[in-house]
Amino acid sequence: MSRTPLASARLRDELAQLLHTATLRPGDRLPGETELAARHGVGRSTVREALKLLEQEGLVVSERGRGWFVATLAALHVERPITRFESMSTMLAGLGYRSVCTVLSVQEQPADDAVRTALDLPAGEPVIRLERLRSADDRPLVYAVETIPRRCLPGPLQHVDWSASLTGLLGAQGFPTTSSVAALTAAQLPDDAEQRYSLAGLGPWLLITETAVTPTGLPVIHSAGYHRGDCFRFNVVRR
Repeated sequence: MSRTPLASARLRDELAQLLHTATLRPGDRLPGETELAARHGVGRSTVREALKLLEQEGLVVSERGRGWFVATLAALHVERPITRFESMSTMLAGLGYRSVCTVLSVQEQPADDAVRTALDLPAGEPVIRLERLRSADDRPLVYAVETIPRRCLPGPLQHVDWSASLTGLLGAQGFPTTSSVAALTAAQLPDDAEQRYSLAGLGPWLLITETAVTPTGLPVIHSAGYHRGDCFRFNVVRR
């Protein structure tokens, strides 16, 4: 049975979904750890770690000697919570978009100061800089500049399907991403991107600057994603 942080994070997501879809109300008791372990095919230690993650978020509470119970906060469900870590493809599909990913450019280059700091790279470390545009029905939705350390994806650049999920590509190389730190601001597209890709007049955009990390805390993706301001909104539960 896996006891990795990745397994706990995945189980946390499954249990959170259970809280939102099952007929559980605040105060209801969750199935025991043994039952949850058998149901999800993991060890009890993984179950306990996942429940502790939910407890940190205020979704469940533990009562000594009695078990785990649904907390009041679990009843407050929001669509597209800003705290959810998910790939761009998953997010767009969840919003009902049948999106197409267009690869605008792929370049291997030295990391600039901002990227080197975000990815904790030594001076001179090469990176892959990827520009992509996601659209639905010929409507531009997200323009993104994503940067990853070159060492994470070895081999010729032309042999990689850059329209696929970056998180999936990195996971296949042994660099799964489970969480990120992000900042959100309203912004206009850079002038050169507007002109080069015919994206002028579509702002303001919601800029999400994000650094994604592996379960061990290794930063592997730094991205600047410009989301159409009239197409996206994110929600948060305040407590």
